[in-house]
Amino acid sequence: MTTATSPRPGRYAPRPGAAPLPRMIAAQAALETKMLLRNGEQLLLTVVIPTLLLVLFSSVDIVDTGTGRSVDFLAPGVLALAVMSTAFTGQAIATGFERRYGVLKRLAASPLPRWGLMTAKTASVLVTEVLQVVLLTVIALALGWSPHGNPLAVVLLLVLGTAAFSGLGLLMAGTLKAEATLAAANLVFLLLLVGGGVIVPLDKFPAGAQDVLGLLPISALSDGLRDVLQHGAGMPWGDLGILAVWAVAGLAAAAAFFRWE
Repeated sequence: MTTATSPRPGRYAPRPGAAPLPRMIAAQAALETKMLLRNGEQLLLTVVIPTLLLVLFSSVDIVDTGTGRSVDFLAPGVLALAVMSTAFTGQAIATGFERRYGVLKRLAASPLPRWGLMTAKTASVLVTEVLQVVLLTVIALALGWSPHGNPLAVVLLLVLGTAAFSGLGLLMAGTLKAEATLAAANLVFLLLLVGGGVIVPLDKFPAGAQDVLGLLPISALSDGLRDVLQHGAGMPWGDLGILAVWAVAGLAAAAAFFRWE
């Protein structure tokens, strides 16, 4: 007569419990990236609009961009616009509606900690920006763009610009209602597109307005990229400083005032 034996404790396969934290963050980041790239409105903001602006204003002499080829002035500004569209506008709208529908509340109750969720969202933004930069660079090169300058300065500008816009986007998404976030994020996008030195040079504005507009994160990012990629300048410490201040202030405010429900 045989007797059944119970399995030894701790020998279950697969072993129950949460996955390792890096794996959870990577899985969430992959999911966030797929959701962003499948969203038609997000693709319009992150890919279609910057590409159309680059091709249109580089091919047609609509705006006086100064001496030299238009694409040399426009390409750095459009790269800055791409960062803003993803890190600020797209992230603010997506996170705002996730908060409204209770997605963030449910994710906050999962084994993934809240800071891990924010890390995954940031990683998703960075992956999308890499794709944007590659696409826009290829298009700009096909239009005759000849960039030069310090690659490290470009990377620092893009990273600090991403941090600055991410903080502002999360602050907006975590404090306003979803509909208000949608309207405000798109309005800010349009205003900064016009007055942030992306398409229209800041020296076309009145002197008093130039001083104020030059302190905006989109102006610092576009001017910094332009100084490096168009004029071959060294490290643009002034623009980096402005972006660093916006990044610290925005992320600190988002951490303090973000509401998950």
